[in-house]
Amino acid sequence: MSALHKKLSLGHIPVVIVGGGQAGLSMSYCLTQRNIQHVVLERNRIAHAWRSQRWDSFCLVTPNWQCRLPGHPYSGSDPEGFMVKGQIVKYLDDYVASFSPPVREGVEVQRVKSGTRSRFEVETSEGTWLADQVVIAAGGYHKPKLPPLAAALDPDVVQLNAATYKNAKSLPDGAVMVVGSGQSGCQIAEDLHLEGKQVHLCLGSAPRVARRYRGRDVVYWLEQLGHYDMPIDRHPDGAAVRRKPNHYVTGRDGGRDIDLRKFASEGMQLHGRLLNIDESAFEFGDDLAKNLDRADATDDRIKNTIDDYIARSGIDAPQEARYVPVWKPEKHEARMSKRDAGISAVVWAMGFSLDYRFIEFSVFDPSGYPDHSRGVTREPGLYFLGLPWLYTWGSGRFCGVGNDAEHLASWIAGAPGVAITA
Repeated sequence: MSALHKKLSLGHIPVVIVGGGQAGLSMSYCLTQRNIQHVVLERNRIAHAWRSQRWDSFCLVTPNWQCRLPGHPYSGSDPEGFMVKGQIVKYLDDYVASFSPPVREGVEVQRVKSGTRSRFEVETSEGTWLADQVVIAAGGYHKPKLPPLAAALDPDVVQLNAATYKNAKSLPDGAVMVVGSGQSGCQIAEDLHLEGKQVHLCLGSAPRVARRYRGRDVVYWLEQLGHYDMPIDRHPDGAAVRRKPNHYVTGRDGGRDIDLRKFASEGMQLHGRLLNIDESAFEFGDDLAKNLDRADATDDRIKNTIDDYIARSGIDAPQEARYVPVWKPEKHEARMSKRDAGISAVVWAMGFSLDYRFIEFSVFDPSGYPDHSRGVTREPGLYFLGLPWLYTWGSGRFCGVGNDAEHLASWIAGAPGVAITA
């Protein structure tokens, strides 16, 4: 048999899982428990995003006890702590060792289409799989968003994004601008600030949350309140919540608030939205004060909700004073001279867009988001898993992806013609 023929004939398998991150591994575990034959195709290595697309000081923003992939709850000695990058990778490597999923690393899925000899044909860099069911578990962070105005930066300005930034030492001398104040943007700005870099942070409308309140991590209170398990169809914002940034906070050094006002009092330069870059200056929106106040208001609302829950439940929890702003912007700076700012690098932390061009089925809305009901699409046998807010706030996290995987595994097991091995 020729090498080409071998490449083109991988055979039939009941289920193909695309992606070997926490979603794909969770799906594999649930199918393994049901004795359903499958393969996991991973373009890079297991846990590639955690290994290669996080900065050096990256850590979880949710406590370790919330890491509970199916069959693999956190069992370390620091449940209230926050795993750093290397520990997260080890957690996933240990997961793989615990049940030996059928993973093929270094295999790129190039096309998923209708089959003539099976329901699906999954074309890959090593050949074509024939499958009855396909689970797309490729995550929700495919292409970093880059605004058109990035082209107006001088050629000698280094441009990075949240997936390519590593540390302050790797950047040239000079100030750094971080564009975007979501979770990644604020943590990167903090990392640069703590390393002594002059940081310019352009804020959007991202909310903030306290790390701890009334004696417990705020994540504990939010879980008790059911926020991580609330189905998206019961959320006040409905599907629109998928487009909203996460609250900024950090697990760094044992966990703490990210207080941008405090950073400003220490020398970080805060700006409103970046509106334009011309030959001589950066231009900013007049929304800095509003964005800071709005973030504080969200923090206050969350604390009010926790207070109500504590009172309603009769919980004995210590009282805690509310946050008092330590800094306020004095005036709006509409323009900042490029020469005076001395910006040598820009980190674009504006989120990511989806890229499902390899899927040849009409299962997407006009924005390119999969049209699904808890991962089940209108194309029989095609599913999605691991997306933020796929079904709940926990869907894209270690705490909730397993619940969605269990749901899809039950759906797959009940599909006509699914073979379950002894």
